[in-house]
Amino acid sequence: MPRASRLVALSTAALLACGLAACSSPSSDGGGEGSGDWEPITIEHALGTTTIDAKPERVATVNWANHEVPLALGVVPVGMASADFGDDDGDGVLPWVEERLTELDAETPTLFDETDGIDFEAVADTRPDVILAAYSGLTQEDYDTLSEIAPVVAYPETAWGTPWREMIELNSRALGMADEGAQLISDLEGEIADSVAEYPEIEGRSAMFLTHVDSSDLSEVSFYTTHDTRAQFFADLGLETPESIATASEETDQFSLTRSAERADAFNDVDIIVTYGGDDLVRSLEEDPLLSQMPAVADGAVVNLPGEEPLGTAANPTPLSISWVLEDYLELLSAAAGEA
Repeated sequence: MPRASRLVALSTAALLACGLAACSSPSSDGGGEGSGDWEPITIEHALGTTTIDAKPERVATVNWANHEVPLALGVVPVGMASADFGDDDGDGVLPWVEERLTELDAETPTLFDETDGIDFEAVADTRPDVILAAYSGLTQEDYDTLSEIAPVVAYPETAWGTPWREMIELNSRALGMADEGAQLISDLEGEIADSVAEYPEIEGRSAMFLTHVDSSDLSEVSFYTTHDTRAQFFADLGLETPESIATASEETDQFSLTRSAERADAFNDVDIIVTYGGDDLVRSLEEDPLLSQMPAVADGAVVNLPGEEPLGTAANPTPLSISWVLEDYLELLSAAAGEA
């Protein structure tokens, strides 16, 4: 099925799970389906406790991808963060989001420019009833400032470490649409499982994600830990976490770590490397006297995602992007697995 068609089918299934009427009224988590009643919803997270006393009518989102949850459930935010990664046409809206807005016959919401941090004034100007940020890097100061505007749902444990399922769970619950959110998760899990089954060569391979690689200085190696959603997504795709990454991740709650290239042999248990960059980066890895000895580099088992194109976001799963990029991502991983 074409990517666009899969996205339409998935979004429709999530809505039909409880009926279209349920998407404009509280779910059982908010006082009973279709009853029109609302009981306060309390959500605990890393930065505090948020209580939503009334059904949100005006939804704002900040930071990466939180807007995709309400959109997938048929709710158009009044404001959302502008895309600053993978935006190939410079309009601040990624293609799967633009397609969903078209399906909903909706105009693009107000876009918050977060290049220099959250634009609190712009958020306030949208007069939101709730601010969704279950997947985010909010500081306590950010949270406190946003909370003066409206109730804020922050990340549950680690900044930028909320798995896609939990992002959906928390954000949908804040909307009083927990049932619809659960159905969306189930639909996505089914789609992922069906797609992964077509690439058995990936199953059981170990993978790591190199990040912020400077081809002019390869004296250090940076990588995402198991606290980052990119590394977490490997498990959904049938890949395994190398012991080297798992052990290093136990030492920190940070989403990335850096090691000296002299310790690159620690990653001899990595079958596949995923990273951002161009052919020059791959050549630099292959020509480096230390990093070239890593089995994944020596074998040519490197997935090089284009950082300036939508496919570059493939490694970071979000509610609407998964359907869009899944097949392309699996094809790249499959090709790398064939080299490993």
